[in-house]
Amino acid sequence: MKPPATQPLFLERASYRQRRLRDAVRMLPLLGGILMLLPLLGGEETFTSSLGIYFFGVWLLLIVISALIAARM
Repeated sequence: MKPPATQPLFLERASYRQRRLRDAVRMLPLLGGILMLLPLLGGEETFTSSLGIYFFGVWLLLIVISALIAARM
């Protein structure tokens, strides 16, 4: 039997952060979908200006988060 290959217990700090950033990029569409569907849970059927502001605010927030993550990568 061969002895198991020794690998470092911890990842390097830079590669760990890159992996977490990639995980954040993968989770961003899910977060956006959940935030966009939240108003539907309220049961309000009319489209009001505050609902429109909410949708555009979420959209802008997703763009800003994406830009920040892309800049760090």
